[in-house]
Amino acid sequence: MRNSPLKSSRFLSYLGHHVRVSLASLGRLYTQPIATIMTAAVISIALALPVGLYIALANIGQVSTDWDTSTQISLFLHTHVKQRDAQKLMRRLEKHKDIKKVMMIDKEDGLKQFKETSGFGDALKYLDENPLPIVLVVHPRIHADQPNRITKLVKDLGKNKYVEIAQLDVQWVKRLYTFLEIAKRSILVISSMLAIAVLLVVGNTIRLDIQNRREEIEVSKLIGASDAFIRRPFLYTGFWYGVIGGIMAWMITIISLILMEEPIHNLAVLYHSDFRLSGLGFKNTLLLIFISCSLGLIGSWLAVSRHLKDIEPS
Repeated sequence: MRNSPLKSSRFLSYLGHHVRVSLASLGRLYTQPIATIMTAAVISIALALPVGLYIALANIGQVSTDWDTSTQISLFLHTHVKQRDAQKLMRRLEKHKDIKKVMMIDKEDGLKQFKETSGFGDALKYLDENPLPIVLVVHPRIHADQPNRITKLVKDLGKNKYVEIAQLDVQWVKRLYTFLEIAKRSILVISSMLAIAVLLVVGNTIRLDIQNRREEIEVSKLIGASDAFIRRPFLYTGFWYGVIGGIMAWMITIISLILMEEPIHNLAVLYHSDFRLSGLGFKNTLLLIFISCSLGLIGSWLAVSRHLKDIEPS
């Protein structure tokens, strides 16, 4: 119990020291605004590029989900299948986990549509009976990560005893999601390369700062300062570079979205769509700043760990 006040005092002292060092590091950056802004600008541009690609890919994925309604499987039943049996099959298919909804086109409706679209309306009057089958129009659920599930669904539906032909054009679905997968991996590669670039920028900036403060570091070591004590201000400098760079990257992204929103919406209107660009959102914005701060800390840690060992008081 006696040690509790002492431990609390040590913790508050330790916390206060971190606050003072962080504010002092921020103050040093404030005294050299041009160099700070230039370094943060490089970080922000390196971060804004993959963020912009991520937003573009997310919006393309959003558009592709709207295309789900235009994807349908046509089940042409055998001509001898009665409407009662077709309705039973329709109700059973509506319970399938990969099917969104099912519509039925009976023989009369099918013949009516065929007369309107084929141009053989007069010739069809001479037929003794309706030769068209009942058609079930199935709207499947499209899974972005598993486009082959639609192909399997078509095969399964085609095996039903009432179904003569199951038809679907899935090539565009496969091409779309293959393109999205390639784009995701490309963004991952680009993001990794730009993250390394951020580490190098921060590391080089911290290295120059260490060289400029070489005498101060030597004096600190002479009076017994530990490496952790000397390292701390440089780590906070890298942290602040990350914060400023992350905020600037967010601002670049927001400005880009504002500039692109109106022309993209006008294009969507031409295609009778109310599509609008979606941005990062609150969670992704916090994630962006967190990643930026982490890169700043890692870059400064690597630089300090590498160059602090080379400085010893003579």
